[in-house]
Amino acid sequence: MTMAATILHADLDSFYASVEQLLDPSLLGKPIAVGGGIVLAASYEAKAFGVRTPMPGWKARELCPDLIFVGGHFDQYQRLGDAAIKVLSDYTPLVERISIDEAFADVAGTEHLFGPPEAIARIVRQRVRDELGLPISVGIARTKHLAKIGSQVAKPDGLVLIDPAREIEFLHALPVELMWGVGPVTRGKLASEGILTIGQLANTSSGLLTRLLGPVAGDKLAALVAVPGQRE
Repeated sequence: MTMAATILHADLDSFYASVEQLLDPSLLGKPIAVGGGIVLAASYEAKAFGVRTPMPGWKARELCPDLIFVGGHFDQYQRLGDAAIKVLSDYTPLVERISIDEAFADVAGTEHLFGPPEAIARIVRQRVRDELGLPISVGIARTKHLAKIGSQVAKPDGLVLIDPAREIEFLHALPVELMWGVGPVTRGKLASEGILTIGQLANTSSGLLTRLLGPVAGDKLAALVAVPGQRE
């Protein structure tokens, strides 16, 4: 029997930059970056120009001449991150925080109290927006790996439910960098062989992946893409 999609991955959008825009409304709608010598975070307005983390400040200014650099308010990041995770914990005790601005939540045991997972996710998103003034994206799936992919697809400020019966169809056209563990270096190695999507990755032999990435990383990625929900 197919498992139900009851795992939420909630991820605050461009968190540091969103907090800075919250603290200083004059920055709303403007391309901003947190940092100086290195970009620690960028607003979506800055990302539209290609500004990314961890990019050197000079490169970011070259891409976006109107970029505004701001200093970080790390105490506020911690406070607001804690508050957002607290909202999740109001709907299930099974919350696993994995960074300052993101967490998994398993709502399988609380649906009888709060409704189906999608309804819970909508409530969480609305509360974070209303109570904290921050955008948050949520992915819902049957496993953590898939839920995290869902939240990335949902950005900015969206909600994606991955139907367990259509996982392969959903995944195959997505870029490989949405796979858990595929960073810039791995993405570059895969791109050198024309492997750009998860579907292309799924059709790549384990032997080629081992030659490209080494036996440990190659085998791990081959296993993940063969069974998309393997990482629980």
